[in-house]
Amino acid sequence: MDPITQGTVGAAVPQSFAQPEKLRTAAWLGCLSGMAPDLDVLIRSPTDPMLFLEYHRQFTHALVFIPIGALICALVFHGFAKRHLNFGQIYLFCLLGYATHGLLDACTTYGTMLLWPFSDMRVAWNNVSVVDPLFTLPLLGFVIAAAIWRRPRLAHIGLLWAASYLAFGIVQRERAEAVGHEMARERGLDVVRLEAKPGFANLFLWKLVTETETDFHVDAVRLFAEPRFFPGDRAARLRIERDLPWLAPDSQQARDLARFDWFSNRYLALSEDRPGFIIDVRYSVVPNEIHPLWGIQLDPSAPKDAHVEYITDREGSAERVDEIRRMFIE
Repeated sequence: MDPITQGTVGAAVPQSFAQPEKLRTAAWLGCLSGMAPDLDVLIRSPTDPMLFLEYHRQFTHALVFIPIGALICALVFHGFAKRHLNFGQIYLFCLLGYATHGLLDACTTYGTMLLWPFSDMRVAWNNVSVVDPLFTLPLLGFVIAAAIWRRPRLAHIGLLWAASYLAFGIVQRERAEAVGHEMARERGLDVVRLEAKPGFANLFLWKLVTETETDFHVDAVRLFAEPRFFPGDRAARLRIERDLPWLAPDSQQARDLARFDWFSNRYLALSEDRPGFIIDVRYSVVPNEIHPLWGIQLDPSAPKDAHVEYITDREGSAERVDEIRRMFIE
């Protein structure tokens, strides 16, 4: 999730265990430790655009790395906190803050390698958006209030709110997937895989990605008291032999495509508008359209050792914002 949310959750957990006189120190230790795993974004290469995709949410987010990451944080912060806490207490609060990060990221749709190095599976529970003010702001208010008045009980209430919100996300995800399966049956689709992903900053408008043997169907569902289904786009699943017959299996572009396929959990399609552009169909601004936020550009004339180009497009036009608003109020 975003750094503010990670820091807020990282602060709330140590606060809930701290004595009132140590609560403020526990909060900032947990906050900084809760954000620390995302320093893996610094692992990147100017020549290999796929490197950061491999290492973001990798070992720094893994369960087995939590004690090590917490120890590094404790050693860094010891000089600033030793007037108030001994090293054991510093380490405990860093541990509690650091431990929240990977688990919270796993609640989003991006995928987190919690089980590294034993598995390269990207865990994604799909029960909260990567940015959601309704989740973050109430919790942040309780964290700040707990620090001001030195009352751990306020942190407890904040964590109760956070847990309840994430639980509500699970309920909404199950409702969305149920609608997706019902609509797939009505359309006669032979479902290979179906996933529901929360829309940006809310738990009421969901993206449905339905995979068949040949295609991806991308739809949306609004989940108020009564669900409302919004049919959307369709794209053919990527077939290398059909879509990229020129791609040499031993080329760097082929290896980069395999890396992107792993990162995208095999949700790949060839863009209809841009030759050689491979898209991740899981993400778009409008939930029922295929307008990718990122993808990789392959070039048939590139040298055998050339990397692909990684391209992002996170611009949201006014028309797309209006379309999302229409889905909420229609």
